Amino acid sequence: MSFFSQLLLKVGLPYELFVGLRYTRAKRKNHFISFISLTSMVGIALGVAALIIVLSVMNGFQAELRNRILGVASHIEITQNNQQLSRWPSLAKQVEAQPNVIATAPYVMAQGLLSYGKAVQGALVRGVLPSKEDQVADLGKKMLVGQLADLVSGGFNIVLGVDLAYALGVNVGDKVVLMAPQGQFTPTGVIPRIRQFTVVGLFQIGMYEYDAGLALIHIEDAAKLYRMGDKVSGLRLKINELFDAPAMTSALDKALLPLGAYHITDWTQQHANFFKAIQLEKRVMFIILTLIVAVAAFNIVSTLVMAVTDKRADIAILRTLGASPKSIMQIFIIQGALIGIVGTCFGAIFGIIIAMNIDTIIPFIESLFHVQFLAKDVYYISELPSKIEWADTIAIIITSVILSLLATLYPSYKASKINPAEALRYE
Repeated sequence: MSFFSQLLLKVGLPYELFVGLRYTRAKRKNHFISFISLTSMVGIALGVAALIIVLSVMNGFQAELRNRILGVASHIEITQNNQQLSRWPSLAKQVEAQPNVIATAPYVMAQGLLSYGKAVQGALVRGVLPSKEDQVADLGKKMLVGQLADLVSGGFNIVLGVDLAYALGVNVGDKVVLMAPQGQFTPTGVIPRIRQFTVVGLFQIGMYEYDAGLALIHIEDAAKLYRMGDKVSGLRLKINELFDAPAMTSALDKALLPLGAYHITDWTQQHANFFKAIQLEKRVMFIILTLIVAVAAFNIVSTLVMAVTDKRADIAILRTLGASPKSIMQIFIIQGALIGIVGTCFGAIFGIIIAMNIDTIIPFIESLFHVQFLAKDVYYISELPSKIEWADTIAIIITSVILSLLATLYPSYKASKINPAEALRYE
């Protein structure tokens, strides 16, 4: 008897636990049973690890996408019909007086056509007030060359995303032509409004959508080009907690209702399709990968069925010594559950280690095989982020253990129904 077995007996643990653990560790005459047990354990470990890694990557992708979007977008936006907001300074003061509002910034948003030499690119042109813009977004921190303060009123300067600048073939100091789609009527017809701007800075958000399609100019220059007068397109707001944006939107809607008809939206509405798609994919991947764990867990059924057949004589002897059917059932439940628990633990440890180091592992694989898993123009971001949500990890572990326990019920029940006399007849 091993030291572990003696220890179990000394501490007075149930003999079902002792026998179940001993069956698990015992050397079997039928090596195929041991092979199936090992296969089940490895399958559960791989399934659990895959679940943790995939869900961590999807959580990281969602968080990274949200952070990058909110680096350019705002928590809440207020505008009116036709994207024109009048008397915005007084409105900004009233909004800033609301609880949880950190800052506001006006903006002018319009479409434009940029040209340099023979290169022509469409862009979303945003007129900003540099001193205010830094308070509601992180664009100032994303500048590669220059700074937002270089956008001065009347200077007709412009800041471009790096991919947009690359497509045009321009650099800081070059002059680009910005064409507004709204034309002006002349005796010869409609002529588009055109203005030359000097490139004073480049930014990189890390999302191709913005890096290749956004241009920033001073809000007063934008108002002149697009004939906005003293109006702006709207107000951008930053609040204390970004996840409170829907509730804050509702509160602002009620507070501003007496002042006029305002259209208020938050980031969860503006980018709802992104996050709903990611959430749906996360749920589907959880179901698919859980099926992998389930297949591995139900291999335990095969293992225990063969183990019961192999131990018929032992079961019969235990029954003649006074063991109840319930005790026999518990022995094989313990044996099967141990396979599932050990596989789950190893899978959880392996999955967590991989998920925590995915930012190192993926670049190594990409450099080794000269491939790129995430193209910026397809997946919006080029890095593979990872964020371990411990609630997801615990749910995966519990699901795996429950599936393993369920897999032990049928063979354990069949073992408890073995007739001792029949089992010992030919022994």
